[in-house]
Amino acid sequence: MTDWSPIFYFSIISSALMLSLLGLWFAATMPGIGRWNKRFFVDFFIALLLCCVSGLADTILSNFYITSTVLYSCVVFLECLILSLPLLMQTVYLLHSSGESIRSNWLFRTVFGLWAAYCVLLAVVSYRTVFTFQPMDNQYYRMPQYSLMLLALVAIQALNFAATIRYRARLTHKVFLGFSFALLPMTVGLILQMFIDVFPLIDIAYIISALVMYSFALSDQVEQDLRRQREIANQRASIMVLQMRPHFIYNTMTSVYCLCKQNPDQAQKVILDFTTYLRKNFTAIASETPIPFSAELEHTRAYLAVEQAQYEESLFVDYDTPHTMFRVPPLTLQPIVENAVKHGRDPYAGPFHISIRTRKTESASEIIVADDGVGFQPADGSEPHLALKNIQERLEMMCGGSLAIASNDGGGTVVTVTIPDGRANG
Repeated sequence: MTDWSPIFYFSIISSALMLSLLGLWFAATMPGIGRWNKRFFVDFFIALLLCCVSGLADTILSNFYITSTVLYSCVVFLECLILSLPLLMQTVYLLHSSGESIRSNWLFRTVFGLWAAYCVLLAVVSYRTVFTFQPMDNQYYRMPQYSLMLLALVAIQALNFAATIRYRARLTHKVFLGFSFALLPMTVGLILQMFIDVFPLIDIAYIISALVMYSFALSDQVEQDLRRQREIANQRASIMVLQMRPHFIYNTMTSVYCLCKQNPDQAQKVILDFTTYLRKNFTAIASETPIPFSAELEHTRAYLAVEQAQYEESLFVDYDTPHTMFRVPPLTLQPIVENAVKHGRDPYAGPFHISIRTRKTESASEIIVADDGVGFQPADGSEPHLALKNIQERLEMMCGGSLAIASNDGGGTVVTVTIPDGRANG
């Protein structure tokens, strides 16, 4: 053995050991991953840590010429046994991710049979059969039986790869990529080990595979959580739309009834505005992506036109919206305005004024809705605050936007919606 070989082997084993400890720490402490995945990767990195420890012991015994056959045979046996565990665990992870029953699945039974055959073969072919010690140069040499024994592990990897292709439709895109990338270095390391001694490189290959699997699984879990939160926010918005204020509908119908005799043309206009409002409401429910602000503004105008027909001279609206070339989540502006009319208007305090403005800043588009109503505290737990909080959640998830609530000078409330340029262009 050359002089640099021990240094190289120790460096590789030490690096693998540190990476396995790092992976174990991440798997045990990193939030955002499911309970089953957390437990699996903790166990997986523990198994890899044991691989590194056994590999380090083998390297020490080999390079310091410790010729105790009993001690070395135990170390080699443990190293070969632990080497096979991550392959079996990969099969379990693949079946779980694809929704398959583990114990009754053909793949698990076949892989477990190969793994059991490998363990039996490892126990039967003793240390003296697979390794021999040459006293002249104090080195251990592998016998041909050792390479044949590794064929079972290579067969397991081949089955795992075939099953990955078969179950691809059941796997998420990132889990499929993570598992595919993880299989490659492990399989290459095992094939090389059949011909030359690359145990330290196998440890590195195993750790790289585990880190790849974990990173893709973590990323996939985060995406699923974000998608679930977005669905919840959209469901809340849908419920908010479906739970339209009954008295708003009753008052609209009553106004139309009265106007039919007094002012038929006005009655037709109210019916048209109310129809537009309803159509925009139900269109918004079906939309899962940001829509042009002009569509949201049309929805808001229809709603306010209906309200103005009911309140006649007690509700005044001022529009100042020169900037409309951006996109917003559906049901953003209209619920803010409805919230202001519902909770800000005091029927005994005189006319109620609402202003709707848009402006373009250096890095964002802004919508400002201001009223001169009774106002409310931005941090309280009242119904208007909860409605605005729902809008804020959808803004953050769908376009990276934000919503701010402040008191208006002279009374009332100002709600400002900010949408970054990169997410707002329409």
